[in-house]
Amino acid sequence: MLNPNFDPFPILTTERLILRRFTFADAPRLFELRKDPVIMQYIGRPLAKTLDDAIDLIKVINDLLSGNNGITWCITLKNEQEFIGSIGFWRIEKENYRAEIGYLLNPAYQGMGIMQEAVETIINYGFGPMNLHSIQANVSPGNAASIKLLQKNNFTQEAYFKENCFYNGAFRDTIVYTLLTKN
Repeated sequence: MLNPNFDPFPILTTERLILRRFTFADAPRLFELRKDPVIMQYIGRPLAKTLDDAIDLIKVINDLLSGNNGITWCITLKNEQEFIGSIGFWRIEKENYRAEIGYLLNPAYQGMGIMQEAVETIINYGFGPMNLHSIQANVSPGNAASIKLLQKNNFTQEAYFKENCFYNGAFRDTIVYTLLTKN
């Protein structure tokens, strides 16, 4: 069975990025993203209404981390240390050596290859130190940018579920993409 250990927290770096642990100082910028209906349109979660909602989310992230049940990195540029996005593994299925990837990026930084760098980095971490066998992504069919990112990273469509998710008064479809380790 998979036995991840995120202590000490693995800080990951790329050419332009530092993927670090969330702190409560990141809450205001996280709140700005999580309250925006355009940014959140493909994420089946309620919009943040107050700064406390962002603080509560960081608490959830830290609780998952402390139990080795999930890990979420705060994405920052190397020359700045401010939150611009997040990426991580949650819904870790330890018995199946599988985890779900999720990510969010401030629109001001989209189209610059930042999320590509972050995805490549945590895929390597997932298949390396974490010892995952597969990484799953659940995507809204309308989220063309996310689908393109997953395909660029060799994820393949595993399933298309019709109206499998009820959120915000409507049934929604979900596409499941998966990447298997090369080992």
